[in-house]
Formats: sequence, structure tokens, C-alpha cells
Amino acid sequence: MAATPKKKAAAKKERRPKRKVCTFCAEKLPPINYKDVSRLRKFISERGKIFPRRISGNCARHQRDLTTSVKQARIIAFLPFVSE
Repeated sequence: MAATPKKKAAAKKERRPKRKVCTFCAEKLPPINYKDVSRLRKFISERGKIFPRRISGNCARHQRDLTTSVKQARIIAFLPFVSE
């Protein structure tokens, strides 16, 4: 016998994880800069991809700033486009 629709809906609601807090807003850090490679590396995967907002926990404004800074750092060769 299959589970009732109410049980499935209740199970989905329970699995909601707690929302992550933006590290840049919480710590009142200075603006994101493309020269700060050590901070930018925390938001890049091993393959060189930028982590999405839902994983990194950044707010929309800081995620946009982070993305532009990573792209600038890649062009200037502070960060690799792809990992080796």
C-alpha cells in the first residue's frame, strides 16, 4: 500500500535545512577585492567553479560582488580558470 499524500508533504517540510548566514554581512568584512586570493579561494571548488549562493550562504549582493571579483582574478591570473 502506498503512503498517503499528507505523509509525503509532511516529510518534505521537515527536511528544510537552516538558512546559512552571509559571511561578509555577519563579520562586517571590507568590500570583496579581486586581489584577496585567499578569501576568494574559499568560494571556489576544487575544479575552479564558483560555489552557488545556496551552498556558500552569501546574500545576493555579496554573491554578485564575489562572482565579479573571481572573474577579474581569473583574467589577471591570480586564480586558475580550471584546476589541473
